[in-house]
This record gives sequence, C-alpha cells and structure tokens, in this order.
Amino acid sequence: MAWMSRRRERARRAGLSSFVGSRAGRREGRTSPGPRKEGFLRRVTNHWWDRLISSVFSGSVSEQSGQYLAHQTTRDYACNSIGQAAWGGFFPLLTIVATQLVGTENAGLFSMAMVVGTLLFFVGSYGVRTYQVSDIDEMGSFYDYQISRIATCVAMVLIGLLYCRVRGYDGDMTAIVCGVMGFRFFDALGDVYEGRLQQKDKLYLAGISQAVRCALSFVAFAVLLLITRNMVVSSIGMAVGAAASFVLLTLPLALMETERSLPLSWRGVREIFVSCFPLFLAAFLYNLIDSMPKFAIDGALSYDNQLYYNAMYFPAHAILMIAAMIYKPQLLRLASIWDDPEQHKRFDLIILAMIGVIAVIAVIVGLFMGWLGIPVMSFLYGLDFEQFRPLVYVMVVNGGICAAIDFLYQIITVLREQQAVSRLYLIAFAFSVPVLWLLVGFSGLSGAVVGAVVVMSILLVLLLSEYFAIRKRLGRY
Repeated sequence: MAWMSRRRERARRAGLSSFVGSRAGRREGRTSPGPRKEGFLRRVTNHWWDRLISSVFSGSVSEQSGQYLAHQTTRDYACNSIGQAAWGGFFPLLTIVATQLVGTENAGLFSMAMVVGTLLFFVGSYGVRTYQVSDIDEMGSFYDYQISRIATCVAMVLIGLLYCRVRGYDGDMTAIVCGVMGFRFFDALGDVYEGRLQQKDKLYLAGISQAVRCALSFVAFAVLLLITRNMVVSSIGMAVGAAASFVLLTLPLALMETERSLPLSWRGVREIFVSCFPLFLAAFLYNLIDSMPKFAIDGALSYDNQLYYNAMYFPAHAILMIAAMIYKPQLLRLASIWDDPEQHKRFDLIILAMIGVIAVIAVIVGLFMGWLGIPVMSFLYGLDFEQFRPLVYVMVVNGGICAAIDFLYQIITVLREQQAVSRLYLIAFAFSVPVLWLLVGFSGLSGAVVGAVVVMSILLVLLLSEYFAIRKRLGRY
C-alpha cells in the first residue's frame, strides 16, 4: 500500500502547485498567454512568403491574383523616390565603404569596375524602359519585352567578358568586373519587370523592388569586405545579393501583381529591337560620353584619381537623380497628355517648368556643397576634398546639364521621335574623345572635370535645337 500513499502524495502536491500557480496568476491579473502579435515587417514578409510558396506549388506564379492597388499617387512618389535614391546612392556608398576598408587605390580600382559595369547596364536595358512604360495600348506583349531583355542581358555579359580580355585586365580585376557585371545583369533584367509594374500603374511596387535589390547587394558587399578585406569576394557577393532579390521579389511581384501577358510574338520582339535601337544608341552613347573622362583617367593617371573624380561626380549625379524622381513617375501621364492634341500647350508648359526645376535643384546642391558638402565628403572618405573646391562647383554645373539632357531624352522618347537624337550623340561622342584625352593629358584631373562640362554643354545645345525642330515639325512652333 506504500506505493499508493506515495502516488496520492504526488497528486496532492501537483494539485497544490497548480492551485498556487493559478492563485498567483489571478493576483497578478495574468491569464494564459495567447498567440504573440507579429510586427508589421514580419507579418508582410510571412504573407509574401506564403503567397510565393503557394504559387510555386500551384505551378504558375502568373495565376496568382493581385493584392496591391494601382494608382496610389502618394505611395508611387514615396516608394519610387526611395528606389531611385537607393539606386543613385548605391555606387557612392560602396565607394565610401571600399575607401575606408581597403584604401584609395583599391577603391579607385573598384570604381573603374563600376564604371564599366554601369555602361554595360545600358546594353542590357537597351533603352526600353520609357518605351515600355509609354506603350499604353500594349502594342508589344509583356512576353515580347521579356524575351528581348533576356537577349540584351546575355549580350551585355558577352561584351563585358570581351572588354576584359581586350583591355588586358589581370585575374583579380576581371573577377571584380564580373562581380559588378553580375549585379548589373540582374539590375537590367529586373528593370523590365519593374517597367511592367509601372506600366500597370503600380510604380510604388517597382520602387520597393529596386530599393530591396540595392540594399541587399550593398549589405552583402559591405559585410563580406569587412570580413575578408577581399574585393573579389565582396563583388561576387554583391551579384549574389542581386540574384536573390530578383528571384524572391522582383520576378514574382511583377507576375503576381499584373494580369497575364498577351501571347509571345516574334514579330513583336523584332519591333522592340528596331524601335528601341535609337533609344539604346542614344542612352549608350550618352553614358559613354559621360564616362569618357573616367576612361581617359584610366589610361593616363593612377587609380586614386579615379576615386577623386567619382567622389566629386556623385553630388552632380544627385541632381540628375532628384530630377528623375520628380519627372519619371509622370512619364505615363505625359504620354497620355501628348495623345490628346488639345493638351499639347499644357505639355509644352510642363517641359518648361521642369527645366526650371532642374536649374533650381542645381543651385541648391551647389550652395549645399559650398556650405557642408565638401567637409562631409572629406569626413566620409577620410580624404581632403577642400583642395578640389573649384572643381566640385564645376562638377555641380555638369550635374545640372546632365539632368536637363536626360529629361529632354525622355521627352523625345514620349514623342516617339527617338531616331532623331542618335546622330546628336554620335557628334558629341566624336568630339569628346580627342578633347578629353588632350585635356587630361595636359591638366590631369582638372582637365577631366572641365572637359566633361564642355562636352555635355555641346550635347545639351544640340538636343535643345533638335527638340524645337521636332515641335515645329509637329505644328506647334
């Protein structure tokens, strides 16, 4: 019977323990804990992951129903601005991190690889984004745009590998260029899916996709460089981050949040290549002209000069990015306004107003650089930029000119007169090669900065003349 008494004693103690615990819980006003409330970010992430997994198991991502609203103007501006800021700040932030962790020479080498990769990006994107977004009647199916983009991205990689071989880069430099090119590959490929979202009036989702891609790639690069101090490993990690973002977010987001594409048409693919070739040529030549000072430095000066030039260029690039944040969300609306002949006068006023806005932005950036910008740059890079103060001001002027050029290029595309500008870019490119090489040879870094302003000013005058000629031909002037 002893075993029964022991059992009763254990039961009595367990009951007493439960009774005491319940009394204590009541005294403290506690009840048994319910399910923990998820935070906003975790809730959104879990919801997205559930949708993604279910679409994979169902066998078709494109058959998922869209759950995000179109035409969210405030959200479009906010998220697109975040995406554009992430894309524009990506290169400068990477350069700052590289300078702090591996020194000016290695950072300059990485800067040159980024210049090559960015130029190749325009081969991959083929100037299609504005054409795609303004294709409001969907003359080309989304399948057509996808196939054409895959082809141009493959061509981008082949050209990049050929350039490394012709340039005679060593193994490390080739690997760094390949890492940067990998990031730009997924950047260009993702652009066509983000263009689809913008075409369907969901620009804010495109901005989120772009921001996540840049953020994930930046974190991968910075963490790997901090751990390994190896630029090759970090550059490859940056490409892997972009690939992960594309597979997990950009691709499924575009397919799930827009309706199913019309059937593939090889004639439509051909039409995209033919129609956008002038856009590609203009965009590529413009960025080649913009990069010519950097290529001239690469051939004549040490890599630390490459770093100095790019660091001074970033505030100028900020002008272009800020202006783009203002007008790019309006491209679809501008295309609609132009389609209505009675609205052409309003269209002209918008163009004039935007040029004025660009001038104001340039003045504000110039004042900021004179006040806090140069000391901040010196602090971030750990270098003395006070010695380059006059060149910084000249570069800010260059930024305003570049922003006006890019805006006019977009507008001419909306007018579907893109074939008219290729000749102008060829003229400016032919002029830039001897001028920049001579100026860099005579004046070094100063010659590169001054030469950039001279060449871009000539291109702006040519574009303005062409724009007025187009409008006169269309019966407005």
